[in-house]
Amino acid sequence: MSKTTSREIRLVSRPHGVPTVTNFALARTELEPLQTQQVLVRNLFMSVDPYMRGRMNDRKSYVAPFELGKPLEGGAVGEVVESRSEEFKPGDAVTSNFGWREYFIGTSKDLHRVSREFQPLSVYLGALGMTGMTAWVGLNLVEVKAEDVVFISGAAGAVGNVAGQLAKLRGCRVIGSAGSDEKVIFLREECGFDIAFNYNVGPIVEQLKVEAPDGIDVYFDNVGGEALEAALSTLRMHGRIIACGGISGYNQEKPSPGPSNLFNMTAKRLTMKGMIVRDWLDHQGIFEKEVGGYFRTGKLKNKETVVEGIDQAAGGFIGLFSGKNVGKMVVKLT
Repeated sequence: MSKTTSREIRLVSRPHGVPTVTNFALARTELEPLQTQQVLVRNLFMSVDPYMRGRMNDRKSYVAPFELGKPLEGGAVGEVVESRSEEFKPGDAVTSNFGWREYFIGTSKDLHRVSREFQPLSVYLGALGMTGMTAWVGLNLVEVKAEDVVFISGAAGAVGNVAGQLAKLRGCRVIGSAGSDEKVIFLREECGFDIAFNYNVGPIVEQLKVEAPDGIDVYFDNVGGEALEAALSTLRMHGRIIACGGISGYNQEKPSPGPSNLFNMTAKRLTMKGMIVRDWLDHQGIFEKEVGGYFRTGKLKNKETVVEGIDQAAGGFIGLFSGKNVGKMVVKLT
């Protein structure tokens, strides 16, 4: 049997501050012939996500750091090319954590079969994938309910726009912040946010207090920093915070001081809960049934920014930190 040649992206140096293309290298590798119970998969789309930046440092965050000289890892959706497992057959669509490469060999425990009913298959990296599930888990984590006023930072990103749409489906009033007028329009006109504002126009706290003069009930935090401080000022008594991400600090060499108004946690009796979506994988079937139903009936939109070619993957990832994406950033492997 002939070997399969695959291209992959490797981390060759650890970034200082914002990553650059010199931190990555495109390499070729040959995969061995399949053994019993193994599956050969060709990736069709791969995900690039802000959390990956933390894994590029030489210290553990909530997962082990990426190894230098080894291919990176991340979400991907692909199709089975060859199988020596009874559980998968050629043509099956599957998701995995073996992104950043064109082909890989895995076993059944590495793969999650998905339906081709939903197109494009990249939706399984966005609204119906781990980013969509992150939004869904966050809302469930603090029991977001009808008539809550929900503020979402980084709202035009992969998680934020889905969180806003799902909150609207629960009957909430939804406010989002984003970094450009284009993204503000996207949130209002495509995602159905009640209010959206550009955080570059003026201080977040001032804009938030104008849009929510009576305060907010829930803050879905994707950004940290100034946005978190603004939310702490605006949350009502017994408000809730979903601590999902903090992209404003991912490239800092030294952590910034915490919010100056953190005592509001005590004064307002606030609740703040952190989350990692992989802790909820036993709920994946429930998520797929509920949110897949919304997508099937057109109640939930999946917005993507698509970069073409594995050789452009590093640039796509770096673009996340300058707001190049609207919705989910994915790389189409051609």
